[in-house]
Amino acid sequence: MQLDELVRKLGLRVCCAEGSLGRDVRGGYVGDLLSDVMANSREGDIWITRQVHQNIVAVASLKDLAGIILIQGSEPTPDTAAKAGAEGIPILVTDLPAFEIVGRIYQLIHS
Repeated sequence: MQLDELVRKLGLRVCCAEGSLGRDVRGGYVGDLLSDVMANSREGDIWITRQVHQNIVAVASLKDLAGIILIQGSEPTPDTAAKAGAEGIPILVTDLPAFEIVGRIYQLIHS
């Protein structure tokens, strides 16, 4: 499934890197501990987190993740959004809690 389809079906708000929404989403990873995400996420995963600082962009780039979803209406800091835009890493926002957005994403990917 492509990221733009997830955005459309889940009503996610795109904060940056709109031009990179054609990426394939192959799975997902939920976590706020950066070392855990670096160790266990896989290329093409969508990362669901509450972290908003610049380091999330570095991790997403390092692991070649499809994008980042910030939960519960969290907003990326301005420097995070700028870095993500420059690196082509989409940051998306949902008002939903992690448990609910993960369930919806799982259903979409595996249906």
